[in-house]
Amino acid sequence: MPGIPGGWELVLLLGVLVLLFGATKLPNAARSIGQSMRIFKAETKGLRSDDSQGDEPADTTAQREQTQALPPSSPQPDPPRPAEQPQPRTDTTR
Repeated sequence: MPGIPGGWELVLLLGVLVLLFGATKLPNAARSIGQSMRIFKAETKGLRSDDSQGDEPADTTAQREQTQALPPSSPQPDPPRPAEQPQPRTDTTR
């Protein structure tokens, strides 16, 4: 019967996905899909509230909800320091 796959079909599908993408990339892919779904949900919720209220601009609501859905960013690395200039030799004896 066509439609939603059953137990063995899901196991076979999962095995094919692991073979194609590798076990290390699958959690990252699932995480990014989840983040995309949260952002999409927040955008549609903002559009619905914008239609019903009209008080607050939709882009402000969407930006606030999007910043809440994103994970914290990694800290920025320190900028490279300029190379120290070598000091001239003051010792004249060789």
